[in-house]
Parts: sequence; structure tokens; C-alpha cells
Amino acid sequence: MSEELHYNLFVAFIYFMLFLFGAAVGSFLNVCIYRLPKEESLIKSNSHCMTCNTPILKRDLIPIVSWCILKGKCRACGAPISPRYTVVEAMNAVGWVLISMHFDLMINIPWCVLNCLVYSALLVVFFMDWDTQLISTYVVCFIGLLAVIEYFFLSDQSGLTLSDQLIGAAAAGVPLLIICLVSKGRAMGLGDVYLMIAAGAFLGHIKVITALFIGIVIGAIAGLILKKINGESKFAFGPWLSIGILISMLWGNDIAHAYLTFTGLGEIIYGEEFLRSSFHFIGTLF
Repeated sequence: MSEELHYNLFVAFIYFMLFLFGAAVGSFLNVCIYRLPKEESLIKSNSHCMTCNTPILKRDLIPIVSWCILKGKCRACGAPISPRYTVVEAMNAVGWVLISMHFDLMINIPWCVLNCLVYSALLVVFFMDWDTQLISTYVVCFIGLLAVIEYFFLSDQSGLTLSDQLIGAAAAGVPLLIICLVSKGRAMGLGDVYLMIAAGAFLGHIKVITALFIGIVIGAIAGLILKKINGESKFAFGPWLSIGILISMLWGNDIAHAYLTFTGLGEIIYGEEFLRSSFHFIGTLF
């Protein structure tokens, strides 16, 4: 075998192991999604069937695989097991692989790990808020902790200074806090505010504004669709903010740069230097 082939096989093995580990973490995320709203311990009690309360055997806790082997039913009572458990496991596993490929795991391991952890936190926010219209403070604080780690250890990767992170937290948090206070929580909850403050600290002001814009647009569209389906105007906003954060985490700078370029705002705000950088940016797209 050639040296290049050996390297490619090694990389494929690393990503395969990452997929397996991501699926295992996804299983823990299911525990967080279910137990955090109930303020139950994440580690003390064992997993059990929601119908018959029988403890789940260890061999039935293999992520993705066990659900498929059991054909989506409890081994003890035959009650159906929601496929969403497997969906969350698979989403986390696939997400970790794609994020690591995007940031190039082989040369940016710490940065990939940090972004994968943020993605996992966003999965918990998405499904927990969807189910209960609650966003766990623990999950938000976890994202905030990752932002602190980013500043002290990975600022060279993110390109953010402390002022960028603080401005990012304020740029997203202050407008949403005003909306929350003015609407008395009807248009926006404090959980959404805290989420965007933490996201702003992690993403910085440019990316978090992009994330907020994307989240609001997607949320507005989703809200109209959900209102037409079930007739209710109240819905969870956290899931759509989470999607906006994820998109901006991966492509936020490119989206913001493209918007400023094609609207002409970049040249107005930053001058001719931005125009020259725009020509280079457009050249990289083709």
C-alpha cells in the first residue's frame, strides 16, 4: 500500500470512531432532553421503559443498533419506543463527523471538539424546547463555559478577542431582552435571551448577528406553518435560534461578508479595503 492510502485509511478510521463516540454521546443527550426539564439526576437513575418501568438491559443500550434490533419495541412489554431516541443519536454522530470534516479534524482537533460540543448542546436545546418550551440554564451555561475555553485556549482559531465576545453577547442579548420585557415573555422567553447571550460570547458579534437573523427568519416561517396546522400562535423559538447558531457557526462569516458585499453596505461601512477583500472573496467561490 502507498503512504497516501495508509493515511486515507487512518483518516477514515478516525472518522468512523468519531461517529461511534458521537452516537454514544447522543444517547446521553437523550437523557438530558428527557430529565433536565424534570430536574432529575442525569447519572443516578438507570434508563427504563416509559410504559412498564422495567430497567433497560445494557445490551439494549447500544446507540442506534439496539433500537433497530428491537424493532422499536420494549423487550419486556413490547411497547413502542420512540424513534426519536435513535434520531438524536444519529444526528449527533453525523453532525460530529460533518463538523469535524468542515474544520479539518486532522489539523484542528481542539477547535473541532469545541464546535462539536456546542452542536450537541444545541441539539438538547432544540428538542427540549420543542417538547417543553423550556431551555435549560445548565445547557446555556455549558455553552458559555465553552466560550470561556475558546477565549483562553483557542482565540487563535476563532480569531475573536475578548471585546468581540462581549459585544457579541450584548448584540444578541440586549435586543432579545428588550423584546422579552416589552412583550412580557409572550414574544420571547428569557431562555431564548440567555441562549443568544451564550451564543454571542462563543460566536462573536458578526456571526451571532447572522445567527439571530437566520433564526428569526426560519422561526417566523415555522411559526406561520405551525399556526396554520394547529391554530396556535405560541411556539418554541429556541429550536430555530439553534439552527441559526449552527449555520452561523459553520458559515457565518461567509454569509455576513456576502450580504455586505452584494448590498454595498460593506464598502460604506469599511471603505475601499472591504471592496478589495470582496473581490478576493468572490474569487474563492468560483
